[in-house]
This record gives sequence, structure tokens and C-alpha cells, in this order.
Amino acid sequence: MIFSKIDFNDEEPLYVQIENYIKNMIASNLLVSNGKLPATRELSKLLGVSRNSVITAYENLEEEGILYTVKGRGTFVSQVKSVNEDGWKVAWSQRANDYGKLAEKLDIVKSEIPWEKNLISFKSISPDGELFDMEEFKKAFLNRISIEGHKILNYGYAKGYKPLIEYFLKYMEAKGVDTTSKDIIITNGFTEGLEMLLTAYTNKGDKIICENPTHNTAIKIMKVHGLDVIGVPMTEDGIDLNELEESLKNNDIKFGYLIPSYHNPTGIVMKGEKRYSVYNLFKKYNVPIIEDGFNEELLYNSTHVSPIAALDNGGSGVIYIGSFSKILFPGIRVGWILADKNVIDILESVKRCKNIHTSFLDQGILYEYLRSGSFERQIKKVRKVYKEKYELAVECINKYINPTFIWGEGGLHIYIGIEGVDSRKLLDECYKKGVIFTPGDIFSVDYSCKNTLRLGLSRLSLNEIKEGIKIIGEVSKELRK
Repeated sequence: MIFSKIDFNDEEPLYVQIENYIKNMIASNLLVSNGKLPATRELSKLLGVSRNSVITAYENLEEEGILYTVKGRGTFVSQVKSVNEDGWKVAWSQRANDYGKLAEKLDIVKSEIPWEKNLISFKSISPDGELFDMEEFKKAFLNRISIEGHKILNYGYAKGYKPLIEYFLKYMEAKGVDTTSKDIIITNGFTEGLEMLLTAYTNKGDKIICENPTHNTAIKIMKVHGLDVIGVPMTEDGIDLNELEESLKNNDIKFGYLIPSYHNPTGIVMKGEKRYSVYNLFKKYNVPIIEDGFNEELLYNSTHVSPIAALDNGGSGVIYIGSFSKILFPGIRVGWILADKNVIDILESVKRCKNIHTSFLDQGILYEYLRSGSFERQIKKVRKVYKEKYELAVECINKYINPTFIWGEGGLHIYIGIEGVDSRKLLDECYKKGVIFTPGDIFSVDYSCKNTLRLGLSRLSLNEIKEGIKIIGEVSKELRK
């Protein structure tokens, strides 16, 4: 009890000392606004003073507006400003380490144009929430809860929920991947998966190769880990093989990071023959591949191609990171890493250091949803919707924009180039007319690609796609004059 610490003196009236002590406690935030004080009789006994002294102190403080009384309930601290203006100030901006400073610097979300009502936004490549199969998801939730009971709400295992791990192993086998010497760990989406790998297997200053442009979040994660990121140019069919070999040959490379199946931001699908050539180049120079299995299931303009991991049968040179965030429910942060068992052993320990485990509740619900057949039905439904949006977008781009190129074979976005137009200036002018998109330079390792942009289609209506692209076309023509 804080009031037991009053040391009374003989120079001041007791009620004055009680008043001052209460004021000091409020100033020190030991008594907070609307906090209840002891009853007068209780406090007088506690302090060993007459009740009248306490009553007088309370009444005087009430007159000053510092306390207030509610009949039948007691006396409380008013909403008063602390008299102590000399709070403990820490210069946190000076204390942040290199990781924190760089993370903030590269955090594009803080500098993005905020969404506004009636704004046509081509920025998002998340799935359309209106397409979520809520009823099936509810069923999955209730079924898994009824099966597992309270166990699903307890701490889980770092590797993940065993039934889901087994499901993903079979899922990867269906893609042609040999899982004999492989294992899986469940992650909080792709982001944690890549972060865990780089934490466990890279040191500051290590070199990593990736396509240029590439996934902007991946670039950020690589850079905050202090890696030397080497970007290899893209061609219309994927990474440039000649440039790739030059980079592999002339540098001590730790990893390669690739998105072969549905590249972000370009949407390019690397064909089977080229995948084999890329795989053999990395194998030749003994550089392991981190394969980002981004949105493989949403391809609809080309025949499905097995992941690069499927070429590594019997080997351990390819690490595959998977996620359904852009296909199903981004709010369920569940992804997975498929890799050599020795790699997973290390990552399991890293996972315990970071967050112990991915939510077993989320894993259990997702497993139930997947095993019920709802996943296949959902994919079939969304492919049809997104294909219609994609085809309309291509038609409108050719009609209104006259781009240098259109890259993308389906899924949730299109990547285009507009000769003679800086996409940042284009964005500024389009924003004035109610349209926004993602400029291409944020996907570049070296902040190039300034005449490119990514158009996310997933959350827009057909009318919005047509109207938005028309405005982009009109503005781009004005800028080229």
C-alpha cells in the first residue's frame, strides 16, 4: 500500500501533508486518473491519524479539482494533467541499431499513398475478400475444434502441426518433388520463412543473387540482414542466363533467390527447359537456390510447370518456400519451408528463438479446410474470376496505353513498361485523377525500372479496371508530349 510510506513531520498540519503526498503520487503516475482512493476511515487507520485530517485533505483536494466523490462509491482521482513535466526522455532515434534503421528506411508502407474512398487502386495483389469461402471456412473451424478440443489452443511444436506437415509433403510430391530426404517446417507465411533462412545461413556481407526486378519484401529482408544483393536482369521469358552465369562465376555467392513459377512483379512463368538450365547453372557453381513458390496455382495462360525443386530429386540444393496467402486467406499467416532434413533441424531451433511456433489453431483450421476439398473448389472458382479480369486488363492496356511491353501470364497482376514515362511522375498525376498503382522501382535491387509499373487486379471490378487503365493511358500520353 503506497500510503503506508508517508513520513509525517511536526512542522505542517497532518491534512496538508496528506494533500501534498496525494499530489506527488498523482504527479508520479502512482495514482492515475479515475483511480479510487481508500475510504477516509480506512486511510485514517492505515496512517494512524484522525479521520478528520483525512476528510479535510480530501475536501481541499476536491475543491482544487484534483479529486472527485461519487456518492455511495467513494473518492477518485480527477482527469488532471501531471504536475511533473520532467518525464524520463530517451533518445530512441539515436539508439536504434542498423537493422532497425534500415527496416524503417525500406518500409515502403509508411510512404505509400493512403487508400481513400472512390480511389481506383491497382496496388493490392491480395485475393478478393468477396471470393472467400466463408461457410467452408466456418465448417473447417468447427470441425477441427471438435476433433482436437482444447489441445489446439495450447502451445504447439516448432516444426508445426503434424497433419498439416504431412499434407504439405504429399502436396509437394504431387508437384513432382522427391521428399525422401526432405522435411517441412511451418512458418508465419513466406516472410518469416525467408527471414529464418537468412538468419540461420547468412552473415552480414554475404552475396545473394536474385532476379531484377523481384519481390520488394524479399529485397527488404535481404538488405536488413546486411547482404550484398546482386540483381540479374529479366528477359521476357525469365532471368537472363548469360548475365546469371557471369554473376555466379565472378562472385562468391551464398544463395540464389528465384520466383520461377509466377514471378512478382513481372508475372513471368519460366518454362521447363529454361528452369533446367537455371538449375544446372546454380548446381555448377554450387550455389543453393531458395525457390519462392509464389501463386503457382493461379496460372491459367500456360501449362503448369513443376517447381525447380522437382529437378533436384535426390539432392539438397533447392529450398522451397510456399504460402497460400495470395490464394486463400492472407489473414492466416501459414506458410512452409521444404528442405533437406538437416536444414529443417536448424530452422526448428531458429523458430523456437523467434516465436516458439506458428499458431496451432490457424494450422489446424487450414488443414481441415485443405483436406475437405474446399481448396480445389476455391481455386477453380477464383481462376475463372481472375482470368476475366486479366484478359480485360490486357485488352484495355493495349487500347489505352500503348506500352513498351506487357508481362504476366495470369494471376493477380500485370507488369508493364511505358517508354519515356517516369512511373513516379505518372503516379503523382494519376493520383490527382483518382487512380493509384505500384511504381516499378520499388521492385528493383538498384532502384532502376523507373519506366515500369505493376497493376494489381484482384480487388477491382471490371468497370474499375477499364476506367483506371483508361486514366493511366490518358495521363501517360500527356507526360510523353
